[in-house]
Amino acid sequence: MSEKAIVQYVGFEAKASAREYTFMVREVSSEPCEYTVCIENEAFVSRRARYQDAPGICSVKLKRELAACPDHSGERRFEVAQSDLDDYHNARMPRERDRQRTLSSK
Repeated sequence: MSEKAIVQYVGFEAKASAREYTFMVREVSSEPCEYTVCIENEAFVSRRARYQDAPGICSVKLKRELAACPDHSGERRFEVAQSDLDDYHNARMPRERDRQRTLSSK
């Protein structure tokens, strides 16, 4: 994925077993491409993912996949794995702690 690529969240669909998040990726040198990133409903039920975090989780997953295949010749649909959820939460952990510390000092 080039530095000038724009990843735009389009929306989601709630399906029987997963939520499907749709993104449009636009680059100057090519036509826009639509991608779908899925999170199993079980991840929400078990509280491993929050609904409000899902677009961010999927965006991180998509950007990682696009970086691994810069010419976009690969898949157009991706599944969020437990390791993706762990990476997302670990990356946010320091910010969450700082926010909690700020709130408790008020």
